Amino acid sequence: MRILLVEDDARRFEPLQAALEAECYAVDFAMDGKTADELHFVNGYDLIVLNWTIPPPSGIELLWYWRETGDETPVLMITDHRNVEDLVCALDGGADDCLASPFSLAEFLARVRSLLRRRSRPLPELTVSNIHMDRAAHRVTLGDAQVQLSPKEFSILEYFLTRPGEVISRTELIEHVWDDSFDSLSNVVDVTIHRLRVKIDGGREKPLLRTVKGVGYVLGDEPD
Repeated sequence: MRILLVEDDARRFEPLQAALEAECYAVDFAMDGKTADELHFVNGYDLIVLNWTIPPPSGIELLWYWRETGDETPVLMITDHRNVEDLVCALDGGADDCLASPFSLAEFLARVRSLLRRRSRPLPELTVSNIHMDRAAHRVTLGDAQVQLSPKEFSILEYFLTRPGEVISRTELIEHVWDDSFDSLSNVVDVTIHRLRVKIDGGREKPLLRTVKGVGYVLGDEPD
């Protein structure tokens, strides 16, 4: 999952970024409204964490603009305003959730997970064939055996499991699993896919994770 973190306070930005990356999310960041809007226009995000009081345009102004133009990307608004009127303003303005500072990282991550579940598949557990993923426990099993995956392998498999049977391009994987600093010309995607395939398809007569030449990859039982 790819998240845009919009925050101009380094004291808050750094722990939030670290917490998100520890949960295997790809994180892009912006410290002002102009940069945030440019990044959002160029990239597809699964969630935007947006501070109300960033340099102009402010977070609330960006939110109003995005919603007026029909954008439905989930937004978690962070605000230093604890009064009810401002929280209502953020929610009525189109925020999917609102978090008043100070808050704990545990609560922040719980809000993030909740919004991402609503956007993708509203299930904490995903299954295709004999591959089972428990998102909450961050555990993958193949039949009865647990499979140890790297953070990026886990993120890629999670994305495939939410789109079983769909061909997913290399570009789409980059957009949703890696952040904005990723070098799209490297072979990291192909290497990571290969390692994931070995772990979930090793010894299987008919592989579940297959390459569609010239198009991308697909996870699911091969049609007869």
